[in-house]
Amino acid sequence: MDKIVEKALRESIKVKEEFIKENGRNLILFAEKISQAFTVDRKLMICGNGGSAADAQHMAAEFVNRFMLERPPLPAIALTTDSSVITSIGNDYSFEDIFSKQVKAIGMEGDVLLAITTSGKLRERDLCGEGGTRFGDIHGGVHGWGRRPR
Repeated sequence: MDKIVEKALRESIKVKEEFIKENGRNLILFAEKISQAFTVDRKLMICGNGGSAADAQHMAAEFVNRFMLERPPLPAIALTTDSSVITSIGNDYSFEDIFSKQVKAIGMEGDVLLAITTSGKLRERDLCGEGGTRFGDIHGGVHGWGRRPR
């Protein structure tokens, strides 16, 4: 059992170190874009499926409440929390439309959209619809398991 735990922890450390090397600069640039959006009264919208939906909710809570220091609340929303909206869109249209319809409904020019997917199955079409966004928001994505969003 000790070897299994140690192997899992070492692999986790390795993945994090590789992520920092490959994506550290992009992560900083994306954080700066989010900060710029907040300074002009725009919001961060966060989404994901399954466990990534829980991550989206947790991240939004950290922006709205606090993370590491006392500060005023920041405008962030998880697009994964309104079960009536999600199920009505899924029922009347398609599960693939649950985020794009919300982005179209509440998104404004200058907002930032962060999509989280560990499976790599969340596609840009799912986020923005067939024609993309109408307001030119900034998109970011975090994906895992060696796959890129389709």
